[in-house]
Amino acid sequence: MGELTSQLGDGLSAGPATPEQRKKALLALLVVTAVWGATFIWMKQALNALDSEIIEYGRFEVVAVLVAARFAVAALAMLLFFPKARAALSEVEQWRGGLILGSIMLVGFVTQMIGLEDISPSVSAFLTSLYVVFTALITVLFTKSRPSRTLLLGVFLATFGAGFIQGPPHLTWGLGEILTVICAVFFALHIIYTQKITQQVEPIGVTQTSFLVVAIGSMLLLFAIGGGRSLEQWEMVFKDGVFLQVLFLGLGGSLFCLLLLNLYQRFLHPIQAAIIYALEPVWATMYGLGLGLDDWSWWILLGGGALFFGNIVVEVFSTAESEELMTAGDST
Repeated sequence: MGELTSQLGDGLSAGPATPEQRKKALLALLVVTAVWGATFIWMKQALNALDSEIIEYGRFEVVAVLVAARFAVAALAMLLFFPKARAALSEVEQWRGGLILGSIMLVGFVTQMIGLEDISPSVSAFLTSLYVVFTALITVLFTKSRPSRTLLLGVFLATFGAGFIQGPPHLTWGLGEILTVICAVFFALHIIYTQKITQQVEPIGVTQTSFLVVAIGSMLLLFAIGGGRSLEQWEMVFKDGVFLQVLFLGLGGSLFCLLLLNLYQRFLHPIQAAIIYALEPVWATMYGLGLGLDDWSWWILLGGGALFFGNIVVEVFSTAESEELMTAGDST
């Protein structure tokens, strides 16, 4: 464990990216959050179309089918369009990295899904947003270095903004809340391990193997709880109001977003990346308002404003600090 922690710490403290790489990474991750915000709408539409199936099979089984189908679509598209994705299937290092990232994602999705059965979406959003805090804490543990005050301020603003954009959550600690906190820990681990693994192996290849791990893992979990044994249960994916949403989730939320994440997150500090990802509920709320799924409140302005301010503060001061370091390096 000590050796793994040391190796991971080395990966997180890699040399600074160039200003051009940082600029591209910031833009790429902002686009990721915009698409991820839409995935909330697509998943909600799919689940609304599967009300009768949820009653018959249970929410967990239905969501497991949707997750398996979503990542299977993403994996198939990768195989069709990316030669590096096909080459990765015969490379041990790509499978090792994909197993780590895919397993972490799978645990995060599953704990979040089960937790949602017992808690409200606003409580789930708040507790999930704690991944920003956990990213900071785990990064400090691995690198044995204290983040700057700027990053800590960004962590606080991002967590507050993401958690309170839909109003103050009403917490009563139970199984649902505990599982969602576990989900936040694993989402933080995904950010951190992405930073390390994509610096060591080809990002396109490890994206492919991680997709296959999530898809196969979802199927195995479904079989383990006694589901997925009837053709009718899998045919729900092709139902009206579900099929297009699964395609959007697979091609947009998984392939497009996670590929961009794996390609560009490595050029930013993992804590800064986590703060950017926290903008996802802002986009989700904007889409919800536009489609009439959410009602306007001043909490949206307060939470969204805190998120934007946190990102701006971190970017402005982090850029200044990076340029200062680069200037000092040039003068020596």
